[in-house]
Amino acid sequence: MAKRVVVAMGGSAILKHNQKPEFDVQMENIKRNAEEIAKIEAMDYEVVLTHGNVPQVGNILRQNEIAKDVVPASPLDACNGESQGYIGYMLEQSLKNVLKKNRSSANVVTLLTEVEVDLEDPAFENPSKPIGIFYSEEQAKYLRAKKNWVMVENKDHGYRRVVPSPNPSMIHGVDSVIHLLEQNNIVIAAGGGGIPVYQTEDGFLAGVEAVIDKDLTGRKLAEQVGADIFMILTDESTVSVKDNRNREKSLQDVSVDEAQAYLQSGQIISERMKSKVAAGIEFAKIGGTSIICALDEAGLALEGKVGTHINCV
Repeated sequence: MAKRVVVAMGGSAILKHNQKPEFDVQMENIKRNAEEIAKIEAMDYEVVLTHGNVPQVGNILRQNEIAKDVVPASPLDACNGESQGYIGYMLEQSLKNVLKKNRSSANVVTLLTEVEVDLEDPAFENPSKPIGIFYSEEQAKYLRAKKNWVMVENKDHGYRRVVPSPNPSMIHGVDSVIHLLEQNNIVIAAGGGGIPVYQTEDGFLAGVEAVIDKDLTGRKLAEQVGADIFMILTDESTVSVKDNRNREKSLQDVSVDEAQAYLQSGQIISERMKSKVAAGIEFAKIGGTSIICALDEAGLALEGKVGTHINCV
């Protein structure tokens, strides 16, 4: 029986910070990355692919702002859905072309995915995730009063909106994801952390303006689909830490307890790796294996040759 892996790919794999946000640029990046994802499928894994969307949703919000006097701006949850479709289209097409070139019988399906959050999550009392463009002090005062936005100052750029970043409590549509996997499909789901929704008092779903961390959503997705492996793809080959003598070393195979100790002691060097390690720990706690590795080494990491592997024991 094929093993099941959830692969979380960062938004920077689609558009790097120093690149222009042109469609052709993003498509070329994705075409290269699709080759690596196709290698995983060729290793007889059932693959669920999720992705970041920070650069893309930022550009959508910027378009909203520029065109607001002509076209009404969309709420953040709708912008997230738009980015899911936009990125999903590029990923699906690129993967289908690589699979055809490789003479694989697998297909690719993109699912627009809603992710439920709890309005009682403390994140709603403490918005912290910066989004969109920078504003002047005068504009920030107006937006606070007009839209009730929470604005924070950046001394070098001006003011920026911050929104809640709650934990994902449930991913919708998982039964469909599992069915598609069993029908030999690579499934692209929960992109950008998913479209954040909540349940009303009547039990209906409604969108909420928030941003969910893609690695936490990926971990939850891996749990709900019963994955064997949760893989986080980054720009770095391994997680690097500093020991008690301030010497740098790369983590390879570590237990949950060891990874937790590194996280709590502040020994992990890269700030952005901390959330990835935390998500990996949570998945390993339920008996799976978490892998953090470079995108172009995903196949090698699944063979146990590279990457940081976090296991339950």
